[in-house]
Amino acid sequence: MPPHKTQAYRAPIWLPGGHLQTIYASVFFRIPTVAYRRERLELADGDFLDFDWVDGIAGAPVVVLFHGLEGSADSHYARKLMAVVRARGWHGAVAHFRGCSGEDNRLPRAYFAGDSEDIEYILRHVKSRHPDAPVYAVGVSLGGNALLKWLGEQGARACGLVECAAGVSAPVDLTAAGNALDRGFNRRVYTARFLVTLKKKALKKARQFPGMLDARAISAAATFREFDTLVTARLHGFRDAEDYWLKVSSKPLLKSIAAPTLIINAKNDPFLPASALPTAADISPAITIEQPATGGHVSFPSGPFPGNLDWLPRRLMQHFDTQHR
Repeated sequence: MPPHKTQAYRAPIWLPGGHLQTIYASVFFRIPTVAYRRERLELADGDFLDFDWVDGIAGAPVVVLFHGLEGSADSHYARKLMAVVRARGWHGAVAHFRGCSGEDNRLPRAYFAGDSEDIEYILRHVKSRHPDAPVYAVGVSLGGNALLKWLGEQGARACGLVECAAGVSAPVDLTAAGNALDRGFNRRVYTARFLVTLKKKALKKARQFPGMLDARAISAAATFREFDTLVTARLHGFRDAEDYWLKVSSKPLLKSIAAPTLIINAKNDPFLPASALPTAADISPAITIEQPATGGHVSFPSGPFPGNLDWLPRRLMQHFDTQHR
């Protein structure tokens, strides 16, 4: 049975503020593990993409999830959504970006917030596995920006691969997001945490491909601007962080999206200032924007203490149900 209509999001009284909502959701909630089936897709360029699947009944819809920065099928939002997908009897796939499945990718490149080519590879592969089933795509944070960028670039052509889509806490203006994350509390907590694993991976690339990256400068990097200039831009053909952020932000492409798409951003998300969120003037008629005052970054906790993370997957499934007849 389809879920009941989801109420507009409101954070619980016992968990105030974007920082608390973000940190509590990512650290303190206990989300059951999900038994995945791993599949590897070998790419023509010599690299690979790993998918973690949950299998449903024949002919059921497929939900494909694009994770956030340094995320994976083990991320709290991925496990929560895939558990709900499985309970429905639907198919689900968490598509790992290169180097995020627990094994380093092979090439002198990584993944980034505007990797439309890999979004296309992933969706074509999912569709090839379930050619007669509707495919619903969800992008979270970095994965949300990449998915929205692809949807905008493809326009009506995207509807050949996805029935509908959703972007959750997507940093649609990467310049605003990068500046926010490189200041104050954000820099000391979120950015510092991300850079631990990002720098570890980058230093491995520097050893694997001598002369390509400046290992000493990477080791000293303390901001996303520094890291994206030294690594992301260098590996993927951008001049520097500012050039990268400007060219891959999805916000300018939102007017070109034709597939029915839900975009959810909390106004108190620490990763993206409310002033940078898309307005009705920035979007196409195919897009529904929801911008609750609270919710944090990919969090949206609800219920009495100790709370739960039920609201977001319920809202996403409700969105999919509007297309699934």
